[in-house]
Amino acid sequence: MNASTFPADDAPPRDAASVVLLRDGPQGLEVLLQRRHQNAGVLGGLYVFPGGKLDAADTDAAWAEALDLPPAALPERLNEAALSPALAQGLHVAALRELFEEAGVLLATPAPGAEALRAVREAMPHHAWPQALRRQGLRAHLTGLLPWSRWITPRNPPVGTPRFDTRFFLALLPAGQAAMHDDHESIDSLWLTPREALQRYWRREIELIPPQLMALAQLARHASAAGAWQEAQGRRAPCIQPEHFMDGEARAMCYPGDPLHPIAQRALPGPTRLRLVNKRFEPFDGFEGWFR
Repeated sequence: MNASTFPADDAPPRDAASVVLLRDGPQGLEVLLQRRHQNAGVLGGLYVFPGGKLDAADTDAAWAEALDLPPAALPERLNEAALSPALAQGLHVAALRELFEEAGVLLATPAPGAEALRAVREAMPHHAWPQALRRQGLRAHLTGLLPWSRWITPRNPPVGTPRFDTRFFLALLPAGQAAMHDDHESIDSLWLTPREALQRYWRREIELIPPQLMALAQLARHASAAGAWQEAQGRRAPCIQPEHFMDGEARAMCYPGDPLHPIAQRALPGPTRLRLVNKRFEPFDGFEGWFR
């Protein structure tokens, strides 16, 4: 059975953005994972990177003067030259906004103090935070968001989630700021090394989905946040759209570079295929398959 046999969702995917926030801890590189509220409409109870769907206000022209990069430069930065500057701006802003809303971390230059953080937070519900940034003498630090990958939910998602076209960005935790969940959309925050996060997933202590799993497998190859950042600077953000197939009675998915995927060139390190076993995705060759 191939992917065309599965029921397909023909709705176009919704644009979204997510931030893979990094820092260096006692054991090396750590990444922030936040647990979605159990009653959330999408991915309830799962651990994810801060992020969410694009809002119309993210593309507002009022943002242009509050950014440290011109909107015209952003499509190429995303490795999507055909994208409109307004949409490219919106995706960057959505990433910055979701990181601030869900984790309390503001990427701005110069480094914001407590008063500036409070002023920008108070302006957010009114979609007035580009103006609040300017009043505080700040610019949104888009340079601190490094395009990392683009994931498009397949037309036949295996876990019943809505379809998204998500741009993932790397970011480094700014000095003097601390990440914390908002107790609304996110109810728990964990700083974990990538390997520890995958171990907790393997022990069924936390729930993750493939984009997070594959990101952790990629990050596990770096000893420091600076190493991951440098690697991302040296390449273009790949676009990944999984393809589904049946492995006996088990549903499975493959990624670019796998013999069953239409794109022959590998896009990511780690496994090129995952299998759904007891409602959990795992490499075909067990836990160590994440690191091969």
